[in-house]
Amino acid sequence: MLLLVGLGNPGQKYAHNRHNAGMMAVDAIADSYRLSAPRQRFQGVTRDGLLAGEKLVCLKPTTFMNLSGQSVGAAMRFFKLTPADVVVFHDELDLAPGKLRVKTGGGNGGHNGLKSIDAHIGLDYRRARIGIGHPGDKDLVTPYVLGDFTTQENQQWLAALLGAIAACAEYLVRGEDDAFQSRVMAMLKPNLHTERPSKDDLT
Repeated sequence: MLLLVGLGNPGQKYAHNRHNAGMMAVDAIADSYRLSAPRQRFQGVTRDGLLAGEKLVCLKPTTFMNLSGQSVGAAMRFFKLTPADVVVFHDELDLAPGKLRVKTGGGNGGHNGLKSIDAHIGLDYRRARIGIGHPGDKDLVTPYVLGDFTTQENQQWLAALLGAIAACAEYLVRGEDDAFQSRVMAMLKPNLHTERPSKDDLT
């Protein structure tokens, strides 16, 4: 069994924020494979079903970002999972827009959602890092991550990346993280734009 966690903040106000890229990815997977209707539990919203013959549960914590670990920990205990059975999708400032990197363990890079999960389940879970780029000034980080993706970002890479993540999700279920990463990026390569966001993109 695999628990896929999408990080973000709950509510329509935040739905299209860059900080909600993880939730967008999990939604794309759940929609693509027609998982069950949303269900409120574990201080979050879950959808479940089968993928590649394995049980899959998609979880979006509704605790707000800095308390995400409460939701993830509750789900993990209920299903009697190990950290290796958990994949967390989250936004990553230190990756260029549209890049995807998957790793197990490591630091949290100041990401409050990861800090909370670290505190509740330890460090050895799997992370799917979705690059959103950096605004170039640390004072701009908060309004940048809590700002919506622009139409240009969606057209250049976001929609294609979410589609590729969904199309390749079976590799995650099989534990083939390297294959998942490489196949997603291969699908995007012809159209991937990785320019640093312009000032116009931040307003």
